[in-house]
Amino acid sequence: MHPMGWDAFGLPAEQYAIKTGKHPYSFTLNNIKTFKTQLKMLGLSFDWSKEISTADPNYYKWTQWIFKNLYKDGLAKFIDMPVNWCEELGCVLSNDEVIDGKSERGGFPVVRKNMKQWVLDIPAYADSLLDGLNNIDWPESTKEIERNWIGKSIGAEVTFNVSNSDISFKVFTTRPDTLFGVTYCVLAPEHEIVKSITSSKQQSVIKDYIKACCCKSELERTALSKEKTGVFTGAYAINPVNKKEIPIWISDYVLCTYGTGAIMAVPAHDQRDYEFATKFGLEIIPVLAGGDISKEAFMGDGKHINSDFLNGLNKDNAINTMLSWLENNKVGTKKVNYKLRDWIFARQRYWGEPIPIIHFGDEMTILEDSELPLVLPDLEDYSPSKTGASPLDRCDSWVNVTCNGKNGKRETSTMPGSAGSSWYFLRYIDPENNNELANKELLKHWLPVDLYMGGPEHAVGHLLYSRFWNQYLYNKGISPVKEPFKKLRHQGMILGSNGEKMSKSKGNVVNPDDMVKNYGADALRVYEMFMGPIDASKPWDPNGIEGSKKFLDRVWRLYIETDKIKPENNDELEKVYHYTVKKVSNDYENMEFNTAISQMMIFINTVYKQKIFPKEYAIGFLQLLNPVAPHITEELWSVVLGNTESITYSAWPTYDEQKTISDQINLPIQINGKLKSTIPIQLNSSEEIVRQKVHEKISNLLEGKTIIKEIYVKNKIYNFVIK
Repeated sequence: MHPMGWDAFGLPAEQYAIKTGKHPYSFTLNNIKTFKTQLKMLGLSFDWSKEISTADPNYYKWTQWIFKNLYKDGLAKFIDMPVNWCEELGCVLSNDEVIDGKSERGGFPVVRKNMKQWVLDIPAYADSLLDGLNNIDWPESTKEIERNWIGKSIGAEVTFNVSNSDISFKVFTTRPDTLFGVTYCVLAPEHEIVKSITSSKQQSVIKDYIKACCCKSELERTALSKEKTGVFTGAYAINPVNKKEIPIWISDYVLCTYGTGAIMAVPAHDQRDYEFATKFGLEIIPVLAGGDISKEAFMGDGKHINSDFLNGLNKDNAINTMLSWLENNKVGTKKVNYKLRDWIFARQRYWGEPIPIIHFGDEMTILEDSELPLVLPDLEDYSPSKTGASPLDRCDSWVNVTCNGKNGKRETSTMPGSAGSSWYFLRYIDPENNNELANKELLKHWLPVDLYMGGPEHAVGHLLYSRFWNQYLYNKGISPVKEPFKKLRHQGMILGSNGEKMSKSKGNVVNPDDMVKNYGADALRVYEMFMGPIDASKPWDPNGIEGSKKFLDRVWRLYIETDKIKPENNDELEKVYHYTVKKVSNDYENMEFNTAISQMMIFINTVYKQKIFPKEYAIGFLQLLNPVAPHITEELWSVVLGNTESITYSAWPTYDEQKTISDQINLPIQINGKLKSTIPIQLNSSEEIVRQKVHEKISNLLEGKTIIKEIYVKNKIYNFVIK
């Protein structure tokens, strides 16, 4: 199954609607029509009976239905929380939509502010999401990104009392054994006790600092390389293990959304705390033997010192001893913590799935299944409100409702673009089903997804959200599998010829319509697959597609304009043909399309040097080429080879392993680590013969150069080091 879906909700369409005054649905449908025409033009083998659009009410009915179930199960919550607010866009943004304090779309300033928000309790699935990573075939780097984003850590939650008051706060630490080295505490600027503990002398500077922090994203605030900033509150905390008074500071590198929004600083053994303490002249007390803290923090482990009842203990024993002491003295407990935060699930914009909730003052109710889908109303103005209200707030006829004699208001925030894209892989399987999300028997048959191609930039967004929704639906008995994507591979991007990401604003976009008109769909397909490894980003070379077209022209002439194709055999082609079938077949399996095409080019070059092209080989070659060049191969299959049934339904060619072993190889020649040429040599040729051939081949490249070293790895590669 090779389905197609249109992720059609979201900010870009909304911004275009604001600029033009056009309804997003109308131009979204036109865009889909254009894209679909291009995909068909390129011969991409989608099953168009398995097509969905996230903006289709028949689709988002079930997105709303899933939200309804999340709400009923306590996983969708309406809470007051700090969010990333972009005034220019008039909506809340998730952390992954903010880059360097600006919106990913448009580059507009983003600030932190408190707002009532719908959130999904993805942390409830933190352990399940971590465990699931052990059972899927994903790039290890991507799994590590998700593990770090979830950020599970085991430690202790410790209570610190504020001196001369009845106020206290808690900190989470993975190293409670270092409590004797705590010389100050740091609160997040937004921490709830900051205002009440700040001394009158520090009020003004604290207020200014908090205001400045509102303009920074969480990623900016926690960057290890940034300069440390902070302000003393004028208050002191009591270190619970030695009763010492220690100063309480605020700093932007501490976040309210992680842990407790407060940290205990051990500057002798944490580099960030060390830099902070050094800058502001705070005390540094070593509690682990080893290292020289006169220059930097000692990050290793050693026996405990300056630690009273922990002195002489190693790390594990000291942690366990301290945990027991904290619990016995009722000032701390063992705790598991996660970096993963609630998923902010509301956007103050028009173009998204309506949230099926009605508010009655402080109470709310969710729509019945029979009332879904809740469809967006038409608006004359899609522009956002500077106050944080959604454009939907202006549609009184839609917002105001009466239910059971009570007047209520619909929820006017819409779902984020990631809502509809978190479960589409389930709907692909049964896209026309009006009675349920998808037929359970069909889900059992098709899931999990065997191969998912997607960019690594989605690791902590779409991919994590999809796993969460699927695991939730698995627990509900709807999805038959716990993990939706069995195998994941990342594709690189096609960059502009200048090496930058393609965009209209940079003027480096390549229109596929123009490429097909000038070179043909197959030439475009072959060139894109030939550019390099599928997981690498590659710059577009305007001359590269010319080479692909010339290759296909040679194939066409070989079949149409020569009389080489004959029923008899040709022993000269036997080894190269069987090797080509083997290599291309294996390369396709491993998605190494560039090397598969390279081998097919070598094969065609070899055939041109022969008088006879056996019909068996002519048939097999077209079958090998067909996945990357379907149009030309289908034509030749019919016109030249006389087949009446499509090449698509023919059996894949086979090879004889014994006949793939060649006594000749193409030897790569490198100069200073870069491939410069290749030469054909007989296997196991003497080094002297190889050396002579290599020097003849690249004599022009060696002219005037000093050869420092030349190394021949037998039957593998010939290397030069020159200057």
